[in-house]
Amino acid sequence: MKANPLKAGVERGELQIGTWVNMTRNPASLTMFKQAGLDFIRLDMEHSSPSIETVANFAAMGRALDMPVMVRPPEANREWITRLLDIGIYNIHCPQVDTPEHAAEIVAASRYTPRGSRGMAGATPGNDFDLSMPVMDRLKFANDQVFITVMFESAQAFEHIDEIASMDGIDALTLGPQDLVQDLGVFGTTEMNSVLDEKRTQIVEASNKYGKTCAMLVSSAEQARQWRDAGVLLVNYSTEVSVLMEGYASALSEIRG
Repeated sequence: MKANPLKAGVERGELQIGTWVNMTRNPASLTMFKQAGLDFIRLDMEHSSPSIETVANFAAMGRALDMPVMVRPPEANREWITRLLDIGIYNIHCPQVDTPEHAAEIVAASRYTPRGSRGMAGATPGNDFDLSMPVMDRLKFANDQVFITVMFESAQAFEHIDEIASMDGIDALTLGPQDLVQDLGVFGTTEMNSVLDEKRTQIVEASNKYGKTCAMLVSSAEQARQWRDAGVLLVNYSTEVSVLMEGYASALSEIRG
């Protein structure tokens, strides 16, 4: 069975830099993203349209290349977690985790006994069709590779930050900036950025307090360096859509004068 390079990287204390993938559907693009120097990509199923078959193809290519694929499902529930793990996705980015009860459900769905109650399957892409290990060793190995990030996207979530952050089986913490400021009632206001930085700092502090990895979405190199220097090990830079649009817009502006 394949190990999870992203989890191994953060356990070594190495910065992991990725990008959202919203529109690209060809899994061969992983070779390009890897050649560009990215450490992982994050496929979005919540606000984008990839099918489970497309995600499965990305998972298989990612495992073959040792290029980690992270996925945000439409909902962080047992059904989606089970399917993603069984098609070969180790890294799950869980949206709208507002309560400790929801976090506990995520942990239970993502780990086999004795750490959880993940549904049992046979030979699948999730174990590289390799059943050669003694069964309990195989389940432990699989449990150890899973990497669960939870998103704090509401005021309610921050009320429970200590309970969620301290939970065994939650590997990383982050926030969803736009949904969060919408819920806090500051979207589009002059105080939005300062409120977001305050909440980002809370996430960093909770990660440090409970020994969890901190993940952060950034839109510039300057912002990436800011949060890297604050101890963030998972940096998600922009999206492939934004990079393409900005690159073409800049080039066309120069060409057309």
